[in-house]
Amino acid sequence: MTTKRTPIGREVEGALGEVLAHVRGEVDLPCRIVDDPTAERIRALRKRMKLSRQKFADRFGLDPRAVQDWEQGRRVPDRAARVLLTVIDRDPEAVERALTG
Repeated sequence: MTTKRTPIGREVEGALGEVLAHVRGEVDLPCRIVDDPTAERIRALRKRMKLSRQKFADRFGLDPRAVQDWEQGRRVPDRAARVLLTVIDRDPEAVERALTG
């Protein structure tokens, strides 16, 4: 892992700063509701990518145990994880680019 900041990394940092300001009530941002993915949908996403739980977790910076718990219905992903799973579902390469620079 590198500590060098990339343009996309700076963009993600800026976006997260906006989110934090929104949560604190400092700015208004348009909001979207991200639905709760079911255990089956999370498992199907991973299997569609032909990845083991460990490889899926490693590829996208997730905790393998959390992925297992989500898939087995023991836990529901928090809001940030739901957003990340949505992006992984729609454009997994964007997440990889953001994580690897």
